[in-house]
Amino acid sequence: MLKHKLIALSAVLPLALAVAATTSPAPGPTPAASYQPSAEQAAAARMVYGILSDSRYVYRAKPLDDALSTEIHRRYLESLDGQKLFFTQADITRFQPFAQRHDDAIKNQQLGAAYDIFRTYVQRVDERVAFARALLAKPFDFSTDETWAYDREDAPWAADSKALDQQWAKYVKNDALRLRLAGRSQDEIRKTLDKRYAGLASRVHELRADDVFETFMNAYATSIDPHTSYMSPRSAENFNMQMRLSLEGIGAVLQRQEEFVVIRTIVPGGPAGTGGKLKVGDRVVAVGQGASGPMTDVVGWRIDDVVALIRGKKGTQVRLDVLPAEAGVDAKPQLVSIVRDKVKLEEQAAQKRVITVGDRRIGVVELPTFYLDFDARRRGDKDARSATVDVAKLLRELRTENVDGVVIDLRDNGGGSLLEAVELTGLFIDQGPVVQVRETGGRVSVEADDETGVAWDGPLAVLVNRSSASASEIFAAAIQDYGRGLIIGEPTFGKGTVQSLIDLDRFPRKDDTKFGQVKLTVAQFFRVDGGTTQHAGVVPDLQFPVSLDASEYGESSFDNALPATRIAQAPHGNLGNFSKLSPQLRAQHEARVAKDPEFSWWSQDVATFRAEREKKVISLNEGVRRAERDRLEAERKQRDAERKAAGLDTDALARADDGLSSSERSVAEQAADEEAAKKRPDPLLRESAAILADALDLLSGDTSLTAQVLPVTRQAKVWAE
Repeated sequence: MLKHKLIALSAVLPLALAVAATTSPAPGPTPAASYQPSAEQAAAARMVYGILSDSRYVYRAKPLDDALSTEIHRRYLESLDGQKLFFTQADITRFQPFAQRHDDAIKNQQLGAAYDIFRTYVQRVDERVAFARALLAKPFDFSTDETWAYDREDAPWAADSKALDQQWAKYVKNDALRLRLAGRSQDEIRKTLDKRYAGLASRVHELRADDVFETFMNAYATSIDPHTSYMSPRSAENFNMQMRLSLEGIGAVLQRQEEFVVIRTIVPGGPAGTGGKLKVGDRVVAVGQGASGPMTDVVGWRIDDVVALIRGKKGTQVRLDVLPAEAGVDAKPQLVSIVRDKVKLEEQAAQKRVITVGDRRIGVVELPTFYLDFDARRRGDKDARSATVDVAKLLRELRTENVDGVVIDLRDNGGGSLLEAVELTGLFIDQGPVVQVRETGGRVSVEADDETGVAWDGPLAVLVNRSSASASEIFAAAIQDYGRGLIIGEPTFGKGTVQSLIDLDRFPRKDDTKFGQVKLTVAQFFRVDGGTTQHAGVVPDLQFPVSLDASEYGESSFDNALPATRIAQAPHGNLGNFSKLSPQLRAQHEARVAKDPEFSWWSQDVATFRAEREKKVISLNEGVRRAERDRLEAERKQRDAERKAAGLDTDALARADDGLSSSERSVAEQAADEEAAKKRPDPLLRESAAILADALDLLSGDTSLTAQVLPVTRQAKVWAE
């Protein structure tokens, strides 16, 4: 049996919707002197050390010594200032004596050095922000041939503050040029950027000692391997909500915008949407508990603190003072009373649709993550929410809709429950091994589908991309190894390790102190054929253009990822061999996409993105940038004309760069952009459906080819009938 809390890759739920209702410190800017470790944090550090240094828990344990301490030091500095825009070489030199002391600090519960470094970081942010805001007093000269090297990850630390001034002058100049090219006046540019940089300083000062602790402990955890991490109590609850796709609250996604917390999205079916009590853009200015509890002013608060007040147990009441979206900041707030309830996060659950390709109807199941309500499953709850239960239901519905084949869309699915990867595979194979797991100590176990029968025995394809990871790779690899279906897309992430959660609060205490959770790598998984997805990922049977190289994004981009190895295969059946079909499918695919403008545009955009990413510098000359902007605008208009001529949707085009960050646009604009993005054509999904339809046509028309591709009689009949 699999452990219920084995996971393949964690995903973080948006903070505004999933924050633990724990007691929060007073809101507002954090004084520098308060960045001090607490006794609880010191105790948590000791617990984390006890776990991460124990080879009984960790797949690849590392001793906490001077060598690891140096690695922790490097990662901590990178987590604070990865682009080297705040610290100087003088700071780095001053920090150097700490480099080999973090090991003793964690063991002895003396974490002062990490907080000392953070206090310096806050000071440097204030200095940089002050410098940037001062630059806005005078207009910029955009006629020079300067360039801004925006990718500074591998750059040396600036020698001193004067060297940083030079970098920041270019940083600010680029921001100003973007706004100028978008048609903003000099006064608008100054006001926008002044507010932007002031907001940067404000957000840093809102960080608290527990944020510093989590950052430092993650520097320690990720020094073990890329997927080991420490989660604070709030982060742990975020993860658990993501996995069970439910929470108790009002059913509204919140967003911080300037000093206000704003309603960004109303969750369908949630209490906030009942009777139109709240709408997108409304600003929450105060929160009260129950029917008569005092109203707490929350203007200027951190968003997670506001959410902690709003969330609560099902059946309890919360009162909100709300400024309507259309009202001014001086308007009288409206009082809204809401009874909290259980809210299901349906937008993150599996969804279905049907795509018509010629005479074929292809069903599509989009699965964002391999979710599972661990606690409900452990209690034996038959209605426990899970990806497998939801997908099985969708497959039954698609069968009644008489689809000819099914595409499982796992693009951007970062993983989730290993148990779900196994059980989901079982919907498509009739018993057999799914994945092999090598645990700490070298013992290999085979996790198999033991249930007889399948939910879908018809034609199948799996669509993946570089962001399909871990549990997605387990599923795709099993489907490929069995020859059960076609794998389409680009090589996946390449993560072949398994994590487990250890709750630091598992032992009851007399007080309400919370210590969080540790997610640690406990095993490595292997395909049923004995191979591994580690680094290589799952290579599709039919590939689309690669959007990102493995060296840029994926397991191979981590400097301390586990190496790829191989073990003996697990005996498994052979349900097909699509290599015989691939040449014809590829030829038909290439002929079709050559005439498909949407697919061609996507391919061009991928090539442009990759080329621009290679440059890592951008011109600060207005003439050069304007010429590039005009070229892109002309290309956009040309595509618009071609769409109109072809009768395609022209509202799906992405708009030109307006120079603003997302938080600087109104929430209504952001919501509109998100809705427009959902409606944009998806040439990759449509082409995947067409490829599956091609496979059906080829097999139904050629019995000799069918016998080579699908040697199992039952499978051959289903595919070729």
